[in-house]
Amino acid sequence: MLVAKIAVPYAEALLELAKANKSLKETTNDMNIVSQFLANSSDLKKFLGNPLITRDAKKGVLKDVLGEQIGEKTLTFLMLLVDRNRIAYLDGIAYKFVELSYNEDSIEIAKVTSSVRLSSEQQKGIAEKLKTITGAKQIKLALKVDPSLIGGFTVEIGSKLIDTSIRGQLKQISSLLGAARA
Repeated sequence: MLVAKIAVPYAEALLELAKANKSLKETTNDMNIVSQFLANSSDLKKFLGNPLITRDAKKGVLKDVLGEQIGEKTLTFLMLLVDRNRIAYLDGIAYKFVELSYNEDSIEIAKVTSSVRLSSEQQKGIAEKLKTITGAKQIKLALKVDPSLIGGFTVEIGSKLIDTSIRGQLKQISSLLGAARA
């Protein structure tokens, strides 16, 4: 909850700045790159979240790691987050920004967790079905594999959760049987 309270105002501010500078597409691309880096590097996340590491050290690492790959305005925004001791929330800010940016273009982000890796055909099928359900022009899938689902998949889009997994079905059966005994 705290992450959302902090992430949303910063994401909204960056969105307004990007729209004012007519650089929404570039900034969205930059924040996608930032999200990818954070998703693939738990060490970077820990480093940025460590309060014992100086601001200058954090700024130096951000410049070294991301400086060549993102725009100057986005890098300046990251430096501002360091100065305001909010860089630990970068993951949430980046995700929220991308979500808000996509909403501007009627693009929805759907978090799809499946028991096995989905083929491109399956991804297209899910995206098309979700377009119909949501009325969005476009659907971006954030894919994740979780073998504990046993089979099937779950979709989280906005505040909705669609659970077609075997694990979810087993939970439903279990709760029904538990309720029947009571």
